[in-house]
Amino acid sequence: MTVQTLTQHDLTDLRLVELHGSLTDPAMSSMNLLNEISMRYPAAISFAAGRPAEDFFDVADVHEYLDIFYDHLRAERGLTEREARRLLLQYGRTKGIIHDLIREHLRVDEGIDVPAESIVVTVGCQEAMFLVLRALAAAPEDVLLAVSPTYVGLTGAALLAGLPVWPVRDGGEGIDLADLRAQIDRARSCGLRPRALYLVPDSANPTGASLPRWLREELLRLASAEDLLLLEDNPYGFFGGGEPLPTLKALDTERRVVHLGSFAKTALPGARIGYVVADQRVSDGSLFADRLAMIKSMTTVNTSPIAQAVIGGALLKHDYSLRAANTRQISLYQRNLRLVLDGLAERFPPGSGVTWTTPPGGFFVVVTVPFPVDDELLEYSASRYEVIWTPMSHFCPDGGGERRLRLSLSQITPETAGPGLDRLAALIGERL
Repeated sequence: MTVQTLTQHDLTDLRLVELHGSLTDPAMSSMNLLNEISMRYPAAISFAAGRPAEDFFDVADVHEYLDIFYDHLRAERGLTEREARRLLLQYGRTKGIIHDLIREHLRVDEGIDVPAESIVVTVGCQEAMFLVLRALAAAPEDVLLAVSPTYVGLTGAALLAGLPVWPVRDGGEGIDLADLRAQIDRARSCGLRPRALYLVPDSANPTGASLPRWLREELLRLASAEDLLLLEDNPYGFFGGGEPLPTLKALDTERRVVHLGSFAKTALPGARIGYVVADQRVSDGSLFADRLAMIKSMTTVNTSPIAQAVIGGALLKHDYSLRAANTRQISLYQRNLRLVLDGLAERFPPGSGVTWTTPPGGFFVVVTVPFPVDDELLEYSASRYEVIWTPMSHFCPDGGGERRLRLSLSQITPETAGPGLDRLAALIGERL
């Protein structure tokens, strides 16, 4: 009897080099890395995930919101029971069924006044991002400018859309306008066409930076002069601390801003509802939103009507103001921010070689240390010290961030903050 030994070649059905090039890019594995480490070390205290706090989740709310929206369909939109049932349970309109409610929410909470038809409801903000990038990637010379460090999901979406990311320095206040001008000129001198600039103006992921109002206004003037679109991602705007600043879209008078939004942080992440405001006019007379809906119709077809109904019910219950509905959440994140900032100050006095950012709000604090920070150290931190964080190199598509790490404060509690920072201090102490 012959025993046949199978080699790796015999077991291979597909060759990696023959799959899409994005699948070998490190950015594509960044999100999974933290999840895998968290699962391997369940006892570790995590400062990694940027998920919202779960203290305010309740299954009963889901049922209540669904009932509110169903009643709204009958009473306000005049649908029969059969029509309302079909709207919720059948394939739905590609652009969404709560676009009118989102329009009111943006008007009430953000001072953004746009037609409802300029809004496409998406499967999370990640889909909104991809639709816009796919639409803008029209030729090989097209590139996307992005403030660096940048959200890793943007880098991944750009890879899938075939749109190279061209980094712009953040400058400490959210964006370095001089570097933006320089990068636009540099890209054009290389025969490239910058299509848009992506940024998070409020409590940015990962830096926590927020653009002051004067810088927002200057950025809009520069975008007008350079004929550049601005892709404004706004997941943390409600949690910035202090008096809220106007969004870029609220200041936009020339339709320069494509506004990306999500209800993951302000309502319910499990609903996976995001949206894009694309009120720009296309040369054929259509809205940019209509063109994005064409792409969506060939990817996800439509966003779950039931999930939309849950978010729609939440908007109706709170008179369209999720800012007011998130008062307790804002207080919790402000408390957590104070715990982290005070805890770092207690453990790392001046002269320790360790510094950190002090954002007024949001989910993130960035710590700078005098030694290299990478995935290998993260694995060691999780296994030896049972504390998890995120290397900043994941957010720098152009390289950099090797001596910085991001702490997310949204999931910590008064019981875990101190021990977690003690473990981080022990790791840093060992390296020092």
